[in-house]
Amino acid sequence: MKVGAYFVDRRPLAIPAFRRLWVASAVTAVGGSFSLIAVPTQLFTLSGSSAVVGVSAAISLCALVVSALWSGALADAMDRRRLLLAGNAGLGLAYAGLWLNAALGLDSVGVLLVLVAVQGLSYGATLTSMGAAVPRVVPAEQLVAANSLSSLTRYSGAVVGPLLAGVLIPVIGLGTLYLLDALALGVVLWAVARLPEMQPAAARAGGTLRRLGDGFRYLAGHRVLVAILAVDLAAMVLALPHALLPELAERTYGGRAGGGAELGLLYAAYPAGVLLAGLWSGTFSRATRHGALMASAAMAWGGCVVLLGLTSDLRVALVALVLGGAVNFVLSTFRNAISQAYTDDALRGRIQGSLTVVLMGGPQLATMLHGFGGAALGARSAIVIGGALAVVTVALLIRAVPELWHYDSG
Repeated sequence: MKVGAYFVDRRPLAIPAFRRLWVASAVTAVGGSFSLIAVPTQLFTLSGSSAVVGVSAAISLCALVVSALWSGALADAMDRRRLLLAGNAGLGLAYAGLWLNAALGLDSVGVLLVLVAVQGLSYGATLTSMGAAVPRVVPAEQLVAANSLSSLTRYSGAVVGPLLAGVLIPVIGLGTLYLLDALALGVVLWAVARLPEMQPAAARAGGTLRRLGDGFRYLAGHRVLVAILAVDLAAMVLALPHALLPELAERTYGGRAGGGAELGLLYAAYPAGVLLAGLWSGTFSRATRHGALMASAAMAWGGCVVLLGLTSDLRVALVALVLGGAVNFVLSTFRNAISQAYTDDALRGRIQGSLTVVLMGGPQLATMLHGFGGAALGARSAIVIGGALAVVTVALLIRAVPELWHYDSG
């Protein structure tokens, strides 16, 4: 195989609908990452406690779970493009509200928590409908490549975004960052509006609740899909320490309160690892042992998190996060590819809703648990325990559901 075959697999970009979405995501990648660092930083600065960051994650999680499951049922009964438009419009309103809260000098934790709930509702609808829409515009044999391209673009911006945010927060303030997020959503709305209609593959009788029941029954009957959800939950809930990065930056690595270079580096290191792995996505898009690669990456991620918690050296911490980002690229790429290829299109919205709960709800639950765990045990101890539990849990899941380990797309 030629060396070039190991680099980025660009075949899906030849498809106009996917290309428009990809270009829009490239434009918004930097701006879309600002709120990820701005919200927890603002909450920690206002309250002085990681536990408040944990409360915000609990609120976001509840909103996201309801939205993802409900919109998953809607995605199998209506035009998925319209659902995408509604979700992205909601995100734009949430970012505008965050900007007004900061610009008017309210600095209200209560207002922030309400806007976090709106953001969670919008994310649930957006991610669920997007996951259900991509397989309608990209052929099955290019799903791994399409997911790799999406991750590469998103995390390229996520490298630049946190670095800029850490530097810009003391200069222009949080409000301007939120405003940039809101403006960036306009590009996404343009791209989604130009997508073709995506009517459901087959109309199904019954209301939304009945359609949800059909999805849960389908999921329960497919052990591989259940195992994917369980492995991803173990990796994300037990071993995602983002809630504790502001505390690590300030109290372990000597960063300034409210933001700074150390905080920006910690947030940027993980997506930098994703970016480095994405540059070699051609290697992964041609692999067939999707299940073994996903499970192995989940255990490797847990090991990286243990290293992060054990070290008091910022340089070692950054290496651990970069390596963790790289293996998580493998995990997420094959999680999406397996679920999209394994599911009937008539039920894809509902299954994607369940996966969205894991994809976004898992990290939110992790933020809640790590926030409370860090307050009770200390940030570094909570991180080490979480990473170790993730490794053990994934190993037990592989033993319980060997079909996942042996899953082969070929």
